Parts: sequence; structure tokens; C-alpha cells
Amino acid sequence: MKLLRFAGVVFVFITVFQFVNIRFYDGAIFSLPSEDKFLVSINESTEPPIRPSGAELLYFSSSISAEGEITGSKEDPILGERTVPQEDHVVGSDKNDTNQSRQSLTDDAKDKETLDLLPGTRSSSNESSETIVEDADIAYENTRQVEILESKSDPSVDNLSSQVKSFMKVSNSGVVSITEMMNLLHQSHTSHVSLRLKRSSTVDQELLSARIQIENPPLIENDPFLHAPLYWNLSVFKRSYDLMEKKLKVYVYREGKRPVLHKPVLKGIYASEGWFMKQLKASKTFVTKNPRKAHLFYLPFSSKMLEETLYVPGSHSDKNLIEFLKNYLDMISSKYNFWNRTGGSDHFLVACHDWAPSETRQYMAKCIRALCNSDVSEGFVFGKDVALPETTILVPRRPLRALGGKPISQRQILAFFAGGMHGYLRPLLLQNWGGNRDPDMKIFSEIPKSKGKKSYMEYMKSTKYCICPKGHEVNSPRVVEALFYECVPVIISDNFVPPFFEVLNWESFAVFVLEKDIPDLKNILVSITDERYREMQMRVKMVQKHFLWHSKPERFDIFHMILHSIWYNRVFQS
Repeated sequence: MKLLRFAGVVFVFITVFQFVNIRFYDGAIFSLPSEDKFLVSINESTEPPIRPSGAELLYFSSSISAEGEITGSKEDPILGERTVPQEDHVVGSDKNDTNQSRQSLTDDAKDKETLDLLPGTRSSSNESSETIVEDADIAYENTRQVEILESKSDPSVDNLSSQVKSFMKVSNSGVVSITEMMNLLHQSHTSHVSLRLKRSSTVDQELLSARIQIENPPLIENDPFLHAPLYWNLSVFKRSYDLMEKKLKVYVYREGKRPVLHKPVLKGIYASEGWFMKQLKASKTFVTKNPRKAHLFYLPFSSKMLEETLYVPGSHSDKNLIEFLKNYLDMISSKYNFWNRTGGSDHFLVACHDWAPSETRQYMAKCIRALCNSDVSEGFVFGKDVALPETTILVPRRPLRALGGKPISQRQILAFFAGGMHGYLRPLLLQNWGGNRDPDMKIFSEIPKSKGKKSYMEYMKSTKYCICPKGHEVNSPRVVEALFYECVPVIISDNFVPPFFEVLNWESFAVFVLEKDIPDLKNILVSITDERYREMQMRVKMVQKHFLWHSKPERFDIFHMILHSIWYNRVFQS
């Protein structure tokens, strides 16, 4: 009996001790010393880390020093498999630009001062810098080993936002149409009801005032620069855009080092994120050095360089990429309180790489995410996330190279597509319409290389309808290319959220075809009257201005439209 009593006392003592250790000391009594933890430094601090207080632990779990040293991040589960994005066509060439771009990329990748501090860093020193290619980014993606990285076994179910799940309960097709997307956006706006707080800041008051003015705009029926049928509501868009130009202030974090941060990639299929980064950081209109005056906070990382620098080939895991972003946020939140006070809801990122949705889903869930891979089934949140245009830039010095196309009278081809057989959809397209089985439908896996044959660009400039099918993901640079070459885009990608959909009525200048209707594609196109086609093609030329990169940003161009979409969502979250 004495032995049992003694054992009971020991058990009670151990239980109480463990409770006190976990509840009041965060398990620190039995924790490993910081020297034994995995160390990542973003700003080269070598001082020992300081353990955060209990309040700080609500926002991050790593040990963080005052200078930004980050340790002990908890590992994420290993993701499944996902296909490395590849592109499948080359539109032009500039060998000097290509060699300079590849050398710059190699130099940055070899920056040991930065890379030695990053988790899972891989070197690209084995790649030949002497190979001359038409486009370095595209060729690099094409020659890489196809590796798999799927974040979830069934993303179509697991990643849906609650509002989309609610819609799917009453939908028979399982596809969200453009009109239904607008309804979901409206639901999101009405669910965020602005409240006048007793101690609201000047920024809060400005956002509330902007929202009231946008909801009650002066009526505009005609505008010399904007064609009303292109927009859901021209008056709302114009008022919102004007207020953005007058009011919006963005704080850009200076912390973090290249190549993942502050490295604008200006060439290739992911150029949108790089051009936006470069032009925003150079802006004297929108950028403020005083974070307390900012309506938005920009996280200046490149999803392209994140993958390029940190992904370990053959690892089938992007946990070190996600860990890097978490460590960066921990450093930001330890130095400033702006992230902590909102959980990141007034912060935004601009990311074009296909993996960006899964990389940012966990720790950046509340951020406004501008994503090229704007997939309803990948967790795109209406009213918060932004659909980012995917633009291919081949020659950064001349972003508008070869702009335009032939007049309608010289567009003799009904439909055109050429590209790699990525994903499940494109092989179906080729199976139904490839092989010259129909002279009106020019559908190729590769354009035959022979004398007198049209190039990819010439086909797009000579075609009525440019087919834009999804590849591995819903997004494709062909959508913007079609607008670039004044060809009516035919988008075959279920649940793809098109760029700037909150203001642009895409159905006024583009054709949307369900994936299941590929066998009926020609009948769908032929059924469009000549009058309707001419109207859409005219609108393509008018909407084109919203998708053009200029060396210096111009009103209503793609830079301003991306920023406006982010501003618009921020206003209606206030």
C-alpha cells in the first residue's frame, strides 16, 4: 500500500509539473537549446535568438532575434505530387538578351552570401550558360525533369472556399460561370459590412470613405478612354480607379535579400510578378516610406525565384519553400506590428508561378493574393484574392514588340492552337481537332517547321478565334497573347477566374467553352454570327490597353489594373 501511495504521489507531481511547464513556460524547461535548432538568417545576424513572449507566440512559433534571426520552425507535412509547370511555345528570339538574362540568373543563384543561409538550397552551377536559346525562361522550364508535387489528393473538394462550397450545393455542372463568380464576389462584399469604430485610424476612415463613394458613384454613360460595354459597371470602376490614384499608399518592406526577395524577373512566362515589383517599387505616386500612412503592405518576393532557388529536384516536396516564406513573415512580424494587428489582411503578394496558391495557402491565408493560377478549386477566395494576368515577355527592352494583328478581312483561319500536351485537356483537344482533319481548325502539338509555314505569332495574328486551353493548371499566357494579337480568346478552362473579372465583363469580348464541350467546339464557334464576332473583336482591341506593360506605367495599363484589383478588394474588406 505504501508503494502504491508513493507511486500515486509521484504521478500527480509529474502531471502538475508538465502542466506548469507547458502552460506557463511554453515547454521551455525541456526544450532544446537554440544552438541545436535549424538556423535560417535573413539579414545575417549572428546573435543568439531571443525567445518570443507568450503574446508573440500567438503569431509565430519560431524563435526570432531582434535582428531577424529565425530558428526552430515546425516542419510541414510532405506534399504529394505536382507537375512542374512547363511552357510550350516560343514566339520570338533575342540572343543577347537571353544570354544576359541567364547569366544574371546564374550569378544571383550563386550568391553564397544569401544562398548558404536558405533551407534546402540547390545550385544551378551544372547548367551550361553557353547554350543559346530563343527564351531562357521557357527553355529552362521545358528542359527540366517533370516532377510531381500535388498538395492534396482531391483539391477540387478540399480547397474550395466556404462560399464556393455553398454555391456548389445548388450547382449541377460543378463549374462556376463568370456571372456566378460575380455573384460570389457580391456576397463577399455584402458580408464585409464597414463599421465606424470609436478609435478608427485615419487609414480606416479613408477606406470607409472610399467604399461609400464607390458604392454611390456619379453616373458615367460615356467616357472618351473607356468603352462602357467592357465593364460590369463603368461608373463604379471609374470612381474606384480615380480614388486609387488620389488616395492609395503602399508600404513596401525593405527587409529580405535577393534572389527570392527584391528580384524582379522581367522575362519569360512569369514576368507579370517581376514587372509589377519593379514598377511599384519605382512609383513615387503610390509608395510611402511611412507605414502608418499605408492602406496596403507589399511582400516583395518572387514566386519564380522562390522555386528556382529553393526547390530541390527530386524531393517531391515544397515544404522548404513554405518554410522560407514563414520565416520571412516571422521576421517581419518581429520587427513591425503591422502584420500582427490584422493577421496580414492588409498585406498583399503578387505571384505568377503555378505553385504559388499552395505555397501561400497556410501562412498567408489572410493576405490579398494576386495569383496567375486563379483556380476556384485551388482555394481562390472571392473578394480577397485577385486574378493576375499571365504575360509572356521575351524582350524586356521592348515589351510591346509585335503588338497588333491583321484586320478582320485577312483573318481566314477559324481557330488556332499550338502547344505542348500538358495536362489532360490538350490531348483531348488534339484528339478531336488535330491532324488537319478540319481545314478550318488549325490545332497542333507543334507547328510544322518547313519553308513557307506560318510562325506561332503569325497564326495568332491571322486567326479569328485563338484557343486558350488549360495545361497543368487553369491559367495560360495564351489568354493575354490573344488580346495582344487582337484575336478573340476562346477559354477552355473550367473554374478559371479571368484577370480583373471584378470590373471587366469578359463575356463581352471572349468565348468560354466548357471542357466537356470540346467535341462540339467548331459548332459553337460557327454559331457565333459575323456581327457578334466583329463586335467582340472590336472590344478585344479596346480592352487591350488593360493588358500592356509599358517601360513607364500609363493610366489604365496592366500595372495600374493589377494595383486597382488589389485596392478594390482592400476597400471592400474595410
